[in-house]
Amino acid sequence: MSKVSIDDIFKIKSVSSPKVVPQSDRVTYLVTNTDEDKDTYYSYLHNFDGRGNIQLTYKNETITNVTHSHDGALTLFTAPDDDKKPQVFILRHAGGEREQLTHEDDGVFGAQFSHDGNSVFYHVSSEKNKEEAKDKDDKDKKPEAAVITRMKYKSDGGPGPYGVLKEKYTAVKSIDIKSGQTETVLSGEENFTLYDVFEGGFIYATDVSDNPDFNFAQKLYLRKNKEDTLIRDDASFMKAEISADQKHILMTVMTRSFENATHPHIEVYDVKNNDSIDVTTKLDKPVGGLVAQDTQQNAEGNTAEWISDTDYVFLVSEFGSVNLYKGDVEGNIRPLLRGEHNIFGMDADADAAYLTISTHVSPSELYKYDFKTEALTQLTEVNYDYVTNTELVKPEAVEFTSFDDTAVHGWFMKPAGYEAGKNYPMVTNIHGGPHALYANTYFHEMQMLAAKGYAVLFINPRGSHSYSQEFVDAVRGDYGNGDYKDIMSAVDYITGKYDWIDTENLGVTGGSYGGFMTNWIVGHTNRFKAAVTQRSISNWISFRGVSDIGYYFTDWQILAGLDDLDKLWHHSPLKYAKNVETPLLILHGEQDIRCPIEQGEQLFIELKSRGKETEFVRFPESSHDLSRSGKPSLRIQRLAHIARWFEQYLTHN
Repeated sequence: MSKVSIDDIFKIKSVSSPKVVPQSDRVTYLVTNTDEDKDTYYSYLHNFDGRGNIQLTYKNETITNVTHSHDGALTLFTAPDDDKKPQVFILRHAGGEREQLTHEDDGVFGAQFSHDGNSVFYHVSSEKNKEEAKDKDDKDKKPEAAVITRMKYKSDGGPGPYGVLKEKYTAVKSIDIKSGQTETVLSGEENFTLYDVFEGGFIYATDVSDNPDFNFAQKLYLRKNKEDTLIRDDASFMKAEISADQKHILMTVMTRSFENATHPHIEVYDVKNNDSIDVTTKLDKPVGGLVAQDTQQNAEGNTAEWISDTDYVFLVSEFGSVNLYKGDVEGNIRPLLRGEHNIFGMDADADAAYLTISTHVSPSELYKYDFKTEALTQLTEVNYDYVTNTELVKPEAVEFTSFDDTAVHGWFMKPAGYEAGKNYPMVTNIHGGPHALYANTYFHEMQMLAAKGYAVLFINPRGSHSYSQEFVDAVRGDYGNGDYKDIMSAVDYITGKYDWIDTENLGVTGGSYGGFMTNWIVGHTNRFKAAVTQRSISNWISFRGVSDIGYYFTDWQILAGLDDLDKLWHHSPLKYAKNVETPLLILHGEQDIRCPIEQGEQLFIELKSRGKETEFVRFPESSHDLSRSGKPSLRIQRLAHIARWFEQYLTHN
């Protein structure tokens, strides 16, 4: 049996996006491979028919947005065309080759069948004044300056090194499957989102606002018999789906009561009475999965699903797991499937829920949960060979009391091949967000560190999801205080429990918010002998103006703007650079717009100018998602640099 290695990312496959085929015993799902030669990812559509698994597509491409017609005869998905633009393709279950349905110049997304299956609705993003710009481009190919008038003008993962997006608006179109004739359904200088289509109407939302740069809500409408009814206008929506009898709408809602720290929750809207009930806030846990992980590729989140006119199932993040619950239109809820797992994909019909599940020692597989028998059956063994032939470390759950008696939860991994009587170094790994969570899920980075001979500690400090609303909100305005103390309390707890941990050889790392916290830690304690900060934040003052989310994120999280420079600077790790004695490796993507690379640059220059032990590694063509969906070759290099730094500075006895 071999230990985990860095390049195991090429062996691990991701099973995701289950979709029930109506009026059949079949369910489709995606399997995503990481291709070393092409330095990219490919996904393939598979089908489970009750007896076995069949691969439906073989072309090397990325497939998304799989859905089926109501009669189960047709499947649609989006995939790149010859010009590498995502288009809608149709598969007929009676047989035959795929058919390309759309031919939009800029591609499509978010497609679904009409109720009768004769047409498809889909989204397009149209550039403002596109025809004028196109005519000009045809005549003059020289570069042209971009004129910016809005604050929301760039995005991490956007085009080019600066993520600048041309001003675009999302419209909804439909296309007749037989004739190919298209029709614009919703359009304007606003962004439309089509959530559900039913006989006689659809549910849609618009973000139209007098102040779009500071608008984080949608107006959700029910259009029935060509008449619109406003459902609500003060929230954003992860899902809105009408019941088969058209009496209720199942909604996953996120308000701004606690800004982006607010728990998403389920509401059921009564169409006849035009009111809704809040179903899940009483749980005091967030709906959906908000898990930090690095191998579950091409996952399409589905928070809730109708299974009858009155009943539905939904996912809840609780205590480091993502679990399956059942609810009804009266507001009754109960857990169906709880365990030490991460359910990151879900679909359901009247008989069963189909789930893609990961655990600490299983990257992902497809399962069926039978509602009648309550039995969970594994349907795929995509990662069987890898799991069987690799020494994976199952962590132990830990829970301890922090400085103010707050209970904090996490996990601890012994080194692979642990031997009693030997001392081992330990690495503490901190997740991003901060409103995310480490979970009972496979995490390659953790397994790699354990295979290198390190104990690994990873916890969910205050600010993390899957706990109470009070817990997730507690970090806002308090960065570097309670959260920092939670992490240090975790180190105290675990080193007090296990005397074989070499307290003279402790490492710390983290990305995004975890990078901020790594920077903060090395500026406030010399307890760690080596540190690696990834895609981090070092200066909240400059972050406010350069991040794609900075101008509102600092208000929400630090609770300060440029009229309170003292507070922004107080919470900035750069302020404490003079105190850093821990050798610090700085990793950053050059096209990271979420935490721009200047954050890493500032820290490197300040540390280097003071003669501190530091290195700066810049990853080309890499956004904020480098560790999860970046180029595989660069993901390998990133892990190699982390391993190199800890090997250089942490002694193995």
